Amino acid sequence: MPINPLFPYPLYLVISAQDCYPKKWLYVAEEAIIGGVDIIQLREKGDDRDTFLDKAMKLKTITDHYGIPLVINDAVDIAHQIGAWGVHVGQNDVQPLVIREKYGDKLSIGWSIEDMRQLESQQMQAVNHLGVSPIFSTPTKKDTVIEWGIEGLKELRKNTEKPLIAIGSMNTQTAAHAWNSGADSIAVVSAICQSKDPREASAQLKELLK
Repeated sequence: MPINPLFPYPLYLVISAQDCYPKKWLYVAEEAIIGGVDIIQLREKGDDRDTFLDKAMKLKTITDHYGIPLVINDAVDIAHQIGAWGVHVGQNDVQPLVIREKYGDKLSIGWSIEDMRQLESQQMQAVNHLGVSPIFSTPTKKDTVIEWGIEGLKELRKNTEKPLIAIGSMNTQTAAHAWNSGADSIAVVSAICQSKDPREASAQLKELLK
């Protein structure tokens, strides 16, 4: 698959402190960028606002240094406050049209899609890219509705021109298959965060996406 100019970020890291434990999560983030990660999303479901804001600002220092886009999960106000590149929201979070109305084009909006019928939603007018979640079920994300699988990803690709981010058990065994089946970006959690060598893990994954 060639790089999509609408979303030129083939390797997408979704990170949290818990997913990286016992390694320091900011160390993992920087090593992953050096290894080849193109974009990072901070996902901290359990943090209070101040803790999340502190983490977001620290990560933004690193992503800015390397010229990497930073996406904030759910917390649209924090994304705007720190000048993040984008925000990612689920079906039960602040809706894309509300975000677009309030913030205009200041944030790139990612939206988790859980059902093919959601392509018909009016929300799609405000969405820049779609998180296809999960391709395969994964312990890092338990609040999912369906497992898309590779065939579901292919079907989705036929029905939308929006950039598709594949997430859910993406690793060196599955990433290339999803990439070649229509994904514009491969989102990784454990395969990098739990790797003994996050830099090398990122480099290996990036090589599969060429």
